[in-house]
Amino acid sequence: QVQLVNSGGGLVQAGGSLRLSCAASGSIRSINAMRWYRQAPGKKRELVAAFTSGGSTNYADSVKGRFTISRDNANNTVYLQMNNLKPEDTAVYYCNAEVVTTSVQLRGYWGQGTQVTVSS
Repeated sequence: QVQLVNSGGGLVQAGGSLRLSCAASGSIRSINAMRWYRQAPGKKRELVAAFTSGGSTNYADSVKGRFTISRDNANNTVYLQMNNLKPEDTAVYYCNAEVVTTSVQLRGYWGQGTQVTVSS
């Protein structure tokens, strides 16, 4: 079994910063891609940032230049540094990981989500 635990959300004023973290643990052989998604009320879940298996990063156009995804491979942790936050960034943020388990199966896992609220 694999668990992803999100942390770091909260309430911040527009222009402020937050740092999210997501730690994976359990029956992990290796982790391929790690991603951050978000879902605002009444909207579909959308990809915010990704760290691909090849080591490159991708960002949604709406967060480019403001958000930075980083990864600590030794601790199976991915971070999302969010700067210059805007009210439209308000959402529940979820991490996602593509994990090769110790039984050599490729599976996707989700964190429990963390609320980010940006006030104007």
